[in-house]
Amino acid sequence: MRHHARDADPVVESVATSVYQVPTETPEGDGTLAWESTTMIVAQVRSGSATGLGYTYGAAATAQVIDEQLAGLVTGRCALDVSGANEAMSRAVRNAGRPGLVAGAISAVDIALWDLKARLLQVPLVGLLGASVTEVPVYGSGGFTTYDDGQQDRQLRTWVTEQGIPRVKIKIGESWGTAEQRDRRRITLARRSIGDATELYVDANGAFSRKQAIRLGPHLDAHGVTWFEEPVSSDDRAGLAQVRTGVMAEVTAGEYGYTLPYFWDLLQAGAVDCLQADATRCGGLTVWLRAAALAEAAGLQISGHCAPHVHAHAAASVPNLRHLEWFHDHVRIENLFFSGVLNPAGGAVRPGEGGSPGHGLTLRADRADPYRIT
Repeated sequence: MRHHARDADPVVESVATSVYQVPTETPEGDGTLAWESTTMIVAQVRSGSATGLGYTYGAAATAQVIDEQLAGLVTGRCALDVSGANEAMSRAVRNAGRPGLVAGAISAVDIALWDLKARLLQVPLVGLLGASVTEVPVYGSGGFTTYDDGQQDRQLRTWVTEQGIPRVKIKIGESWGTAEQRDRRRITLARRSIGDATELYVDANGAFSRKQAIRLGPHLDAHGVTWFEEPVSSDDRAGLAQVRTGVMAEVTAGEYGYTLPYFWDLLQAGAVDCLQADATRCGGLTVWLRAAALAEAAGLQISGHCAPHVHAHAAASVPNLRHLEWFHDHVRIENLFFSGVLNPAGGAVRPGEGGSPGHGLTLRADRADPYRIT
């Protein structure tokens, strides 16, 4: 049943989309994919003089889903009932296919609705959600397999030395795990770049076989690697659990969770030491917060995957937060496109510190429009 806003309630009056494609500085790659550009899909929802901003990263067709399947559902609803809108969107796309690209569309609109609600109430989003912490730890993330030694060293030193971020991550598993010697060498060089005091993480993006990942364990231990992300495909829950028992580093996954049951299944399988979830994919902040609760019930922490400015306020509201991924591609785009971005100096961001309502981001059309494709 559709919920109609009462006369006094603010109403969502419009939903608009725009798509931007930003070339990478140099070709980038990880264990299982290579790319030369990143696409951002922006959703803006309006109520009176207030506008909420949300976005996701994915395919340009995501905007078409928002325009054709979601905008009509959300328009006319009470702008304060975000969870109701999220449920309506999720139900409406049953036959369109909820996971994947459609989930990204729901996520962008949900994020925009949370921003709109906080702006209508004139409070920072973290104030609306309720803060558990004032500082949200971040980790520098990049270290692409396409980087040469100099590029990797410069990026790592920028995070650690210039910005004071005490935890960093590089990509391994190059060419679907067929360049293991180069992986090992790059891990060794990364530790040399960052010194002994900085936490070192690796991400294989599902490139390895189970036993191959376990065989890498002693090398990870020798260089103090404490985070082994997606050593095998995140769809292989039994494999993640097997690797988890076979290595000392924490095994993590969850970025490809598009529905709440996916996170439940990971936890039930004993597949992870820390749950990852991406609010731009899983159904927005509404579902991300529920994933955090599942992790808390399982005695685990949650880490926000990529899009750090989307996650920051919600991350500050959960008691079992580990950190946010300060991902090179997304930070570069978010810093370029938005005013009100966060400063990671010292290894943490402080959402809501300036008192700006919502998530505090404003799209700068003068900077973004040159990259707009639809």
